[in-house]
Amino acid sequence: MTQQTTNPSIFLLGNEAIARGIIESGCLVAAAYPGTPSSEVMESLVRWKNSLAHSIYLEWSVNEKVAFETAYGASLAGCRSVAAMKMVGMNVASDSFLSAAYLGIRGGLVVVVADDPGPHSSQTEQDSRFFAWFAKVPVLDPGTPREAKDMAMEAFEISERYEVPVILRPCLRVCHARQNVALGDLKPVVDAGPFKKNWQRWAAIPRFRLVLHKELNEKISQIRANEPSAQPIKVAAHAHARLAVITSGSVSSHVRDIVAPDSEHYPVDVYKVDMPFPANARALQEIVDSYERTLVIEETYPVLELQMEDRRKVKGRLSGEVPEQGELTPEVVDELICRALESAPRSKSVPEIKSRRPSLCAGCPHRSAFFLIRKVFDKAIFTGDIGCYTLGINMGAVDTCLCMGASVGMAGGFAQAPIERDDAKIVATIGDSTFYHAGVPALINAVHTRAPFVLVIMDNSTTAMTGGQPTPAHDFLADGSSGVGVDLERLVRGCGVDFCEVGDPYEYESFQTLLQEADNYTYNEKQGISVIIARRPCIQSPGVNLSPDRFIVGDECDRCMTCIRDLECPAISLVKEQKRVVINWDLCNGCGFCLKMCPSQAIKKGN
Repeated sequence: MTQQTTNPSIFLLGNEAIARGIIESGCLVAAAYPGTPSSEVMESLVRWKNSLAHSIYLEWSVNEKVAFETAYGASLAGCRSVAAMKMVGMNVASDSFLSAAYLGIRGGLVVVVADDPGPHSSQTEQDSRFFAWFAKVPVLDPGTPREAKDMAMEAFEISERYEVPVILRPCLRVCHARQNVALGDLKPVVDAGPFKKNWQRWAAIPRFRLVLHKELNEKISQIRANEPSAQPIKVAAHAHARLAVITSGSVSSHVRDIVAPDSEHYPVDVYKVDMPFPANARALQEIVDSYERTLVIEETYPVLELQMEDRRKVKGRLSGEVPEQGELTPEVVDELICRALESAPRSKSVPEIKSRRPSLCAGCPHRSAFFLIRKVFDKAIFTGDIGCYTLGINMGAVDTCLCMGASVGMAGGFAQAPIERDDAKIVATIGDSTFYHAGVPALINAVHTRAPFVLVIMDNSTTAMTGGQPTPAHDFLADGSSGVGVDLERLVRGCGVDFCEVGDPYEYESFQTLLQEADNYTYNEKQGISVIIARRPCIQSPGVNLSPDRFIVGDECDRCMTCIRDLECPAISLVKEQKRVVINWDLCNGCGFCLKMCPSQAIKKGN
């Protein structure tokens, strides 16, 4: 591995800064599953690996549980290792993660879990600091990209000092912020030595787990008492402070940005806690006891607040002063502080921006697949999943969306419900990456129980929603090195599926025929589940050649609105003043599907 001195600082995205901290720490194994706002951690590790000729092993794992287990195995082998995911990914990894907290680690193990207060692109606003509390492991909560890099490095040290996994929990506003970040030299690779067999620890049965739980509790007590990061640090002071603000993580930057420039209007002392669990409860209480009032501002749950022994003078989420949901934006933070000070907010009101619902790209193969699904299964129940194809909601082709892989399991539940209904057909849709991630066990269950439903796997050959990361179908790994592609059809048939067909959703008639055959197999022949793989590359993928064809709407158009209402293509719109439908060539990707689906055959190739 090359040792070198880099430039003193560089303007980095928060996730890039985390990756730099990981590389500088002598980490040798990193595994992840893509998910906003965490995806760029692995992508940045790939770039740092290549630019520094680093020997770190990088992997896009099939899901977050496998990513954590890969990192944990490397830790037991003696390496420093990392698993990276978004907060709902921690739900997937939790079984392994909770057990690993008891067993402990050897090489430092850091789990980067990116939270999404808002939420902006997630199913929940869950707070991963509570996961740390639940598992009884420390969590570091950066407020800026610079802090994120430093804390990534500190997390390895804490992990090895106490032999526990450590969570690094950047929120969206840290992951996707930019800041000048100082670069350092690469530390030597850390080697904890050969793995020593000890089944009473590494394969502990329940009786020994009791001993390990006691040891874990002792570790948490030591961390709470001894680690500087567990102590609240005063980051802003006023000679005549009327209020103490205790804060942590990304929202701490908002607090400081509001208070620092105008101390006259904000007579407050601000305390920041870098390790919100386990925080030093005694030090927190000393702050509360020293002020007439204390305001706790943290994203997203009352983690610090709950660790305070006497909260009678504390204002926060538990007392109702801080909202229980939604992101704490600068405007909200300013209002909270001023309300606690009984003064008027200074921040300007945010202008109202008309929202625009997200839509599938023009020419997206999912759009044509959903259109034909609706055409063949007009009155069916459509169980959907997590990915670009969730936007089938706009086309009336997604009725449920729970979590990764749930479309298949929920379809089985709908299908097996012992209630007789007219037209009670079920169509599940799931992406190729999501199917690899969490759909396989549910499909095996559906085959085993002979669940009568149709499954359409939307195979666009990438993980499109999170930036186009490779799936297990590719024969290369995260850094471009050689891997083995897992054939999707063989995998489906290996689950016991007899009806598995592949079709191109751009091909109107043949794909419609496939759907009709699946309908007949499942609901007329009563053969159970049928699977169709709708295969067409994402139009945003590198190397995909877009058609040069462009289309126009002729005078035959009777404004039935099928192209706008049912196909919902963003390139097609109604010009109300002219009472005509037009196609915007700047948006059109030339897929030609509109030409095939137009009832009046009014759409034709242009010049």
